[in-house]
Amino acid sequence: QVQLVESGGGLVQAGGSLRLSCVGSDRSFSNYAWAWFRQAPGKDREFVASISINGEMTYYGDSVNGRFTISRDNEKNTMFLHMNSLKPEDTAVYYCAGHWGLALKTSKSYEFWGQGTQVTVSS
Repeated sequence: QVQLVESGGGLVQAGGSLRLSCVGSDRSFSNYAWAWFRQAPGKDREFVASISINGEMTYYGDSVNGRFTISRDNEKNTMFLHMNSLKPEDTAVYYCAGHWGLALKTSKSYEFWGQGTQVTVSS
């Protein structure tokens, strides 16, 4: 089972940018579709973005579309989430998740999960 480690979270002012990374433990990373989800205190886990196995198809949640970009580098077993124009409502723990199949938007579809990285956006 592939292990995942997220990094890149932190505290940023509104309007700022961050780049999150999710590194897989082995080459099986390239066999899976990957996604980012987030969860704020007291709220349900929310779909942020997903990317297909070959990286050609990407999908975004309505609240981040146009501000966030998901990408992957299979040679480095790494997935990224570039976050621009951050808002206080983007504050959450961000999780990367993967599974063998399509780049879906539902968290229950994903088998592998990272431990999460905190993103805090101050106003």
